[in-house]
Amino acid sequence: MSADEGGVGGEAGRIAGPLDAVDRAIIAELLRDGRVSVRALAERVHISRASAYARLTRLTDDGIITGYTVELAPHKAGLGTSAYVSVTIEQNSWRELSARLREVPYVEHFAMVGGDYDVLVLVRAPDNAALRHVVMECIQDIPGVRATRTWLVFDEARGRGAGWGARGG
Repeated sequence: MSADEGGVGGEAGRIAGPLDAVDRAIIAELLRDGRVSVRALAERVHISRASAYARLTRLTDDGIITGYTVELAPHKAGLGTSAYVSVTIEQNSWRELSARLREVPYVEHFAMVGGDYDVLVLVRAPDNAALRHVVMECIQDIPGVRATRTWLVFDEARGRGAGWGARGG
């Protein structure tokens, strides 16, 4: 699957160079604070500003850094209901489903997965009525969708991730 088909990777067939300890430290700092200035970033990872700019450019050009974003507290932002929705689809309907899911309000993330279901969708909505509308009237109306199953999220937490600040991370 190419980036144009909904993936998060870079160009097909292009392999980014290996990440060294400085690259991992830059990524760790940006994950901690995506608003850090290049000057402060350079100071934190003990490199020159010019080197920090060059490395950021390379990490972006290689598709390792794909953008900068804000992290929200969903409940405080008015999205009080979260759910994972598994979707079973007809064979060969992924492209159409992927394109349509991008347009559905409150769909935060989705992925084609292996196992009992074909697609897993994270929905964050203001309330149960909005969640019901997303599942019953938006997702289930997409051509190729055979079935859905919804799991409400009662609580959630972040894991430690890949450990970008650690050596060999």
